[in-house]
Amino acid sequence: MVKLVVAYGAPDDPAAFDEHYSTTHAPLAEKIPNLLRFETGKVLGTADGTAAPYYFIAELLFDDAEQLQAAMASPEGQAASADVANFATGGATLMIAEA
Repeated sequence: MVKLVVAYGAPDDPAAFDEHYSTTHAPLAEKIPNLLRFETGKVLGTADGTAAPYYFIAELLFDDAEQLQAAMASPEGQAASADVANFATGGATLMIAEA
């Protein structure tokens, strides 16, 4: 299994980020084909108490890298990817990890 981890930097307007993510972006992401699990969470801090480099994390789980690539190339995956520019004013870092 593999997962796509998306780490969002601190947005200019956290309330607007939260609203857009919950009402628009998450529903788009949930439509991505081959998606086994979709989990999100606000970053609370770091283990050593320093400021966290990210505001929000999303994890999308797939059977394998091929399923992930196909999912992101699909119309649903492309729609979710394109939507990131509409709310992620703090940037987004995408990583692929073994699950």
